[in-house]
Amino acid sequence: MDDDQHEARPRPDFLTKPVLSGDLVLLRAVTELDLPALRPMLADPEVARLTGSQSGAPEEARLQAWYRTRIGQDDRLDLAVVERGTGQCVGEAVLNQWDGPNESCNFRIALAPGAHGRGLGTEATRLICGYGFEKLGLHRISLEVYAFNPRARRAYEKAGFRAEGVLRDALRWDGQWVDAVVMSMLAGEDRPDGGAGWTDRSRS
Repeated sequence: MDDDQHEARPRPDFLTKPVLSGDLVLLRAVTELDLPALRPMLADPEVARLTGSQSGAPEEARLQAWYRTRIGQDDRLDLAVVERGTGQCVGEAVLNQWDGPNESCNFRIALAPGAHGRGLGTEATRLICGYGFEKLGLHRISLEVYAFNPRARRAYEKAGFRAEGVLRDALRWDGQWVDAVVMSMLAGEDRPDGGAGWTDRSRS
């Protein structure tokens, strides 16, 4: 091994699925039982456009198998976003693509139709990213947001993400090329919530 290389530290505990509580939302493990609430989001053409998903809605059996197995994943964290005021699941927030040597993860979030514009996504982003830094020990959390989704970019900026570059013509949608903005947060950076800003109920 070269002197400038170092061994990756042990993988964070992704297998433990926390319950993260904020003022507006609660995050918990997503399961197959959340499918009825998530199905409108998964079938929404606008959600597909904003996330650049061109594969169409997955088959029902595949969806059930996917959400049934999220609880047992030890290399990623899939959490349901639950609106505290109603108790309804309104989306999902995910840390995935764990990169061990660089202690980093990708982040993505999707909300059901009607759940936007109330701060739910911004708080959910702060909750899961705060957990990623404070409990999982991540150094970097990154994402890509398409240029035709300024609402999402504003929400990410409110949560503490910073734009760091542009992937030109990263997506071809309806015959048009669309840029993607790369954004990230680093451990130790000042964040709008001043820190984690959450309570892990599963550890109380």
